[in-house]
Amino acid sequence: MKNIKYITSLIVAALVFSCSTENDLIDLDSLAAPSNISALTTVTQDNTGKVTFLPKGEGVTRYEILFGDGTIAPAYVGPGDTVEHTYKEGVYDAKIIGTTLNGKKTEVTQKVVVSFRAPENLVVTIENDLAVSKKVNVKATADFALFYDVYFGETGNPDPISANNGESLSYTYQNAGVYTIRVVSKSAAVKTTEFTQVFTVTVVNKPFTSAPIPPNRQAGDVISIYSAKYTDVAGTNYFPDWGQGGQGSSWAEFDLNGDKMLNYIKLSYQGIALADGKTIDVSGMEFIHMDVWTSDLQKLETSLISKTNGEKPVVKDLVANQWNSIDIPISAFTSQGLTVADIFQLKFVGTPWATGSVFIDNIYFYKAPAALLQIPIDFESTTLTYPWAGFGASDFGPIPVSVVANPDKTGNNVSNKVVKIEKPAGAQVWAGASLDLDSKVDFTKGTKVKINVWSPKGGAKILLKMEVSTSPKDGNGNPTVFVEVEATATVANSWQVLTFDLTTSSAFNSANAYDRVILFPDFGVAGSGTSYYFDDIKQSN
Repeated sequence: MKNIKYITSLIVAALVFSCSTENDLIDLDSLAAPSNISALTTVTQDNTGKVTFLPKGEGVTRYEILFGDGTIAPAYVGPGDTVEHTYKEGVYDAKIIGTTLNGKKTEVTQKVVVSFRAPENLVVTIENDLAVSKKVNVKATADFALFYDVYFGETGNPDPISANNGESLSYTYQNAGVYTIRVVSKSAAVKTTEFTQVFTVTVVNKPFTSAPIPPNRQAGDVISIYSAKYTDVAGTNYFPDWGQGGQGSSWAEFDLNGDKMLNYIKLSYQGIALADGKTIDVSGMEFIHMDVWTSDLQKLETSLISKTNGEKPVVKDLVANQWNSIDIPISAFTSQGLTVADIFQLKFVGTPWATGSVFIDNIYFYKAPAALLQIPIDFESTTLTYPWAGFGASDFGPIPVSVVANPDKTGNNVSNKVVKIEKPAGAQVWAGASLDLDSKVDFTKGTKVKINVWSPKGGAKILLKMEVSTSPKDGNGNPTVFVEVEATATVANSWQVLTFDLTTSSAFNSANAYDRVILFPDFGVAGSGTSYYFDDIKQSN
C-alpha cells in the first residue's frame, strides 16, 4: 500500500510539471519545509463532540491530522479542505503535519478541548491596530472553550470570523466610526457565552516605524535637503508659509522616538525654501529621493522650482499606512524644460487638496557613485573620501582620526597614505574609530580580513568589529547585528599584517549585510597619548 501511495504522488507531480515550460521548472530540493502550520478547530454546540479541523499553513500540498484520542488512522486533508472527528469529552493533543511537494514535513501539536460545559471566565480584548487604519484586533480566552466567533457589526458583513480560543484575529472596516462588536465563545455544549462592546474604530494618522535608512554614499554623490544620514544644505526653511495657511495647512517636525521627520498637515501646497540667496545645482545628480507616509493622501505632486525659469511638477501615487520610497529622475523635470542648475525651492501638493496629511523623510538628490568605498581599502584614492569617525575620549566624545602620510615607509608598507587613530590620555578602553562603507562586504572574496598595523608597542590587542548599520539598535544606539574578532600586534614601531578570521566568532553570518568597519587600537587599555596606524584592509581565504 505504501508503494502505491508513492507512485500516485509521482504521477501527480508529473502532471503538474508536464504543464510547465522549460523556464518554469522548479528545483524541488530548494523547496523549504512548510511553515505557520495550525488548524482552526470548531465544534458543534449539541453535546455530540463533533469537531471540524480546517488546517492552515504555507508551502503545504497535503495535511495529515492525528486526532490524539487513540484513533490510529490519520486523516489526510488537502489545502482549503476540512475534516470532522467526534471526540468524547476531554482534552486532546492533536498533531497537524504539513507536507510539501518534495516530501519535507513540519509538525505541530495543538490542544483540542472538548467540554460539554458552557465557556466560563470569558476575557475579551478589542484594540485598534497601531499601524493600519480601521483595523481592529480581537482576542478571546475562556475556560472550557474551543473557539470563538466575532461579529464586527458592519453593515453588509453579517458573517462572523472564527479563531481558536486564546488566539487573535483581525478585521479591517471600510469606514472609521462606532460599531457594536459581539464575541461568542463556544465549547461543545449547547449553551454559549457572549461578550458585547460598543467600540470606536479609528484611523491611524501617524507612522509607528521609521523610514528606511538611506545607504552610505560619498559626499560628492549626494545633496541632502532633509536627512539624518547626510549633511543637509544649511539654512533651509522647511515651512516658508507661502500663504497656504488659509486652507488650514500647517507644519510640524514629528519626533518618532528620536527620529525626526517633516509633517505637512492638511497638505494643499507647501514646501521647502533654501536660505536667502542660496541655490543648488542638481544637474549632476540623477534622482531626487523621498520617503513618504500617509494615511489619507492618494497622490503627492513634487515640484522643483528654478530661480530663473519657474517650476515643473511630477505626480506619484501613494499607498496608505506604509512608507513609500520615491525616486524621481531629474530628467522627469528637465524633459519639461526646467533648468535644474539653480534650484532654490521645492513644492508639495496633496490629493485630495487640503485634506490629508503627509510625513516626509530623507529628501535628497543623488547619483550613482563614480567609485565605491568598499573593501579592499588602501587610502590612496584621489576620488574617494574616507569619513572615519572617532569615539571614546575621556569625556565620551570623539578621538582624533585622520588619513595621513605614511610615517614609516619601510618593511611591508611603503604606501603613501594610511589612517591614523590617536588614543589620547584618559581615552576609554573601548576607544576607536568607525568607517561606513558604500556597499556591504562580499564574503565570496574571503572570510578573513587582513590589516596592516603599526603599533607603538608590542602586545597591543586590536579589535576589529563589523556592523550592519541598519540593524535594530540597542539601548546605547548601537546596531545589534555585528561581529567582533581580536588579533595582537606582536612587534612595536613596525608594520605588521594581522589576520582577523571572522569565522572564529559564533556571531558571524556571511549572509549579513555588514557595511561598517570599526577599529579599536589597544583594546581594553585606557588611552595614554599614543597613536596607531592602519592600512590595506582587505579580505582573504
